[in-house]
Amino acid sequence: MATATLTHTAALARLGHALSDSTRTGVLLALREAPGYPSDLASALGVSRQVMSNHLTCLRGCGLVEAVPEGRRTWYRLADAHLAPALDELLRVVLYVEPDCCGREGCTC
Repeated sequence: MATATLTHTAALARLGHALSDSTRTGVLLALREAPGYPSDLASALGVSRQVMSNHLTCLRGCGLVEAVPEGRRTWYRLADAHLAPALDELLRVVLYVEPDCCGREGCTC
């Protein structure tokens, strides 16, 4: 088994940060299906365009999505072709979450 490098660790930390927010997760899941425009993503996820812009900026900064200018508009896609199958695999993971964990008082996570 290969040892993770600092680059691998940093990349996974960025992905974890992205997935820690439900809107960013929704964006990544939507873009795994097809590229999209910010306004369409905002509508689909039920957030304002400004909120979507902030999340797309974060995802770009993490290196997970890229902006593609098209005339006066810009559309977004996953930055690496490996992300879509990786997200598909993550969707297959089954977790048991302790009822008192994650986001509640007294959580030790």
